[in-house]
Amino acid sequence: MVKITVENQVFHLTNGSISYVMEVEEFGQLAQLYYGQAIRHYSGHMHYPRLDRSFSPNPSGTTDRFFSLDTLLQEYPTNGSGDFREPALALEFQDGSQVTRLEYDRYEICDQKPKLSGMPHAFASEQEAKTLVIYLKDHLKKIEVALFYTMFDQVDVITRSTTITNFGDEVIKIKQAASVALDFATSLGQLQHLSGTWARERMIVRENITSGVKKLSSTRGASSHFHHPSFTLLTPQTTEFQGEAFGFCLLYSGNHQSMIQQDAYDQIRITMGINPDKFLWTLDAQQMFQTPEAAMAYSHTGLNELSQQFHRFFEQHVIRSPFKDTARPVLINNWEATYFDFDQTRLEVLIDEASQLGVELFVLDDGWFGERNDDQSSLGDWQVNLKKLEHGLAGVSKYAHQKGMQFGLWFEPEMVSEKSTLFALHPEWAIQTPGRTLSLSRSQYVLDLANGAVQDYLYEAIATILEETQIDYIKWDMNRNITEAYSISLASDRQGEFFHRYILGVYALLERLTQDYPDVLIEGCSGGGGRFDAGMLYYTPQIWTSDNTDAYERLKIQYGTSQLFPPSTMGAHISAVPNHQTGRMTSLAFRRDVAMCGIFGLELDLTALSVTEKQEIATAIAFYKTNRQLLQYGAFYRLVSPFEQKDAAVMVINQEKSEAIAYYYRGLIIPSEPLHILKFTALDPDRLYEVNGQQQLYGDELMQVGLYVPLPNIGDFQSIRFHLRAM
Repeated sequence: MVKITVENQVFHLTNGSISYVMEVEEFGQLAQLYYGQAIRHYSGHMHYPRLDRSFSPNPSGTTDRFFSLDTLLQEYPTNGSGDFREPALALEFQDGSQVTRLEYDRYEICDQKPKLSGMPHAFASEQEAKTLVIYLKDHLKKIEVALFYTMFDQVDVITRSTTITNFGDEVIKIKQAASVALDFATSLGQLQHLSGTWARERMIVRENITSGVKKLSSTRGASSHFHHPSFTLLTPQTTEFQGEAFGFCLLYSGNHQSMIQQDAYDQIRITMGINPDKFLWTLDAQQMFQTPEAAMAYSHTGLNELSQQFHRFFEQHVIRSPFKDTARPVLINNWEATYFDFDQTRLEVLIDEASQLGVELFVLDDGWFGERNDDQSSLGDWQVNLKKLEHGLAGVSKYAHQKGMQFGLWFEPEMVSEKSTLFALHPEWAIQTPGRTLSLSRSQYVLDLANGAVQDYLYEAIATILEETQIDYIKWDMNRNITEAYSISLASDRQGEFFHRYILGVYALLERLTQDYPDVLIEGCSGGGGRFDAGMLYYTPQIWTSDNTDAYERLKIQYGTSQLFPPSTMGAHISAVPNHQTGRMTSLAFRRDVAMCGIFGLELDLTALSVTEKQEIATAIAFYKTNRQLLQYGAFYRLVSPFEQKDAAVMVINQEKSEAIAYYYRGLIIPSEPLHILKFTALDPDRLYEVNGQQQLYGDELMQVGLYVPLPNIGDFQSIRFHLRAM
């Protein structure tokens, strides 16, 4: 049960598993004291040491040379008053000054989780969470900053967000406003983050923290393929199963920045929030600005436990879709089977083949609208191409449903083609800077979703399709980033607000559609994993993990994604070989077993398969359906890292610890190979388990002694499944 105690201006938040402690310092600053494994009671002994640090100035109004904001562990630091480290808040006032001094004013405790208007946020019942709100004030400029801390009962996660309210008479410019800031007295030693590019998303990077500033960011208008809005601080000794780890994740899909700074005394400051680059928000008198929400999780037993906390948090407190706890359908997407070259007859053939294999959802991808026969035209013209589909979308949908399958449809709502009716009618709706030429990417521009008229057009276009056709699923794509950032709907002195208002427009459109059409399952996508973030999960409970469907490459991509997100969020499909992204040949069994660790589906031409391959896929689908609840919603553990060796292994286990499935993936085979032993985790040590219907072993044996992994005589890319059932 969450407890928030306040005594002598010391705040202690705990759920019995973790604790977070702050205090008000003698000069009114809110200071960090402790964050980590739960303590029963804080005795008030951890006052920041008073030291004379040369060239660290002292607060005005005191001659105490032993106190400086330049070294104090602060909760929400500002600049200009003696702290030369990176700030959480940077304001500019009408007189040109940029000094902000925040002092403690008051607090309140809420027996609920507050909502954030217009943005994704965690939710909880009164029994599941409590919120502490601490108010800081700049009395000269009449600025009030509210810091929100929500602690949850059943997950070791704290959400943080901030509001800045202008109670003065003058206009203020917000140059930076972090969602979360946190100072550590000593360095944990290492930083882990997720970086990459298209088709190589969320690669795990682990590095030593050194003096200076490390920034992980995006200025692309999306969270991006390149730097994920998350990171972890950990010790060099931290592994998947031991050691401390502090994880941070932003619930936001736009431009972001995470900053990790180690000062001269090995103290660590972190901030996370909207990227201050290209951001300048005008805060009028009596107005308030709300930052996005951030989540921070803690584990003292390694990275797997940290991931477990994030997995449960996202599943229970962020994903709000009616599909959040339901069995997600096995789907087939026609893209790699047909690309743009299809008609009603060819789609019906694919539907026939898919229905015979047990597929539950047929998804029609790009090319069904306007004059779209390649990627050169028609984005924005969301009317069916009757030359391709003589019976319209309704004809394809009806045929799929007659075959016992659902029907899904691809959209790329945020884009417009240069060759399109929409662009001809409304060229001003494309994002562009006056007097500048527009940069093309994939022969398309980005629509200005900061403009309410654009949002309305897109809502009506999509809603018309949903009203006229039985659509069960939408794949929501976004295939380029923003250039020439500017909005004609904003005044010239408010263009610094554009990127944030753009993503608020995306959220507003998704909010309308999900509220009006709750029975439509939406899968997010942005050239694969270019917007796989916690903000999108609030609206789309699953996301296409990557355009790279090569099973061997997917081992790393899915392993990295699982640092934060559970299998129930990750689209994972069997694709054709040679793979369309890498040209690699892998066995169908290997591709099957990699795709089992996500939302299972198919991305290939079924008509090109042999009878044996079809039988193998039908068997795989039947197995997945039988074990879908476990594979999608079981507790997910990483056992062997593909980032550390050529093999990989993962497992899922149910809450009762009565059933588990593990996969061991063999990569490149070497001659005279050493032996491999797989040790399981999270089993009941006292229960007897049957392994693959053969051996019977106790849980402690499986976890401590393990099993030899069979060594193949020849052949790369092989997989082994271990199915454990308690006797």
